[in-house]
Amino acid sequence: MEKYKESLEEAVNKETLNQDLYKVNFTLDPDTANPFLILSEDLKSVRRGSRYQSVPDNPERFDIMMSVLGRERFASGRHWWEVEVEENLGRWAVGVARESVRRKGQVRISPDEGFWAVGKSFHNSHDLTSPCQILAFTSPKPTPLILRRNKLRKVRVSLSYEEGRVEFFDVDSDDLIFAFQLASFSGEKILPFFRVWRGVRLKC
Repeated sequence: MEKYKESLEEAVNKETLNQDLYKVNFTLDPDTANPFLILSEDLKSVRRGSRYQSVPDNPERFDIMMSVLGRERFASGRHWWEVEVEENLGRWAVGVARESVRRKGQVRISPDEGFWAVGKSFHNSHDLTSPCQILAFTSPKPTPLILRRNKLRKVRVSLSYEEGRVEFFDVDSDDLIFAFQLASFSGEKILPFFRVWRGVRLKC
């Protein structure tokens, strides 16, 4: 009977956690988008264009890093969303960022800089002839990830603010890709984060 009660309590606790994990439907913030980035009319997808667009150089905008943030801001709770990845040998990154992240100049994607993300890039940034890999953008350097599938088509991002945890899943296989534990949000608002290179389209 005791084992049954424990199993029942565990099942109830898991169900409660699932109920507390809220799916988020958000749009991208054009005021943060690098001038080379092209957002869809519904502000749900982003790709890199071939020309610099004439847009206001406001403080929120990334001027060098090919990035854009989501409009949704999180300061508490547990949330998740999915990102479709359409790429042809291109590089990309998805995750979350502190609202205060630096937008101007060269910025490195890492927790030290206020980013928690996974994606596809060069493992060795000094050797751009090396093949791209799926990476977790950890500090002090990225961590290569070994996946059952060679290509990620859809990524689920799960944010647990109070626990300081950011998790990434392969939606097709439901495999956990990577988890950042004890992330230092410093009481700041956290936003969805996207970075794209040529040949990539990300859709939220």
